[in-house]
Amino acid sequence: MAKQKGRKVRVEKVTKTKACTFCKDKKTAIDYKDTALLRRFLSDRGKIRSRRVTGNCVQHQRDVAVAVKNSREVALLPFTSTSR
Repeated sequence: MAKQKGRKVRVEKVTKTKACTFCKDKKTAIDYKDTALLRRFLSDRGKIRSRRVTGNCVQHQRDVAVAVKNSREVALLPFTSTSR
């Protein structure tokens, strides 16, 4: 008999998808002037977090990105972090 090599079986991780906060709560509107809401979607470096991290759906992630960019242009949010 031939000797079988011990092959490792891959175990697929089951990841629980986060529900979009804006789809759950229909009353929440994305506005560039609401900096407290927009800061939740920024990293400590000032970068916009991905959909995978925030759990937003496609449309709301686009809306958040546009609102963050508009807020940066009006100087309500920084382009980068101030600490080094």
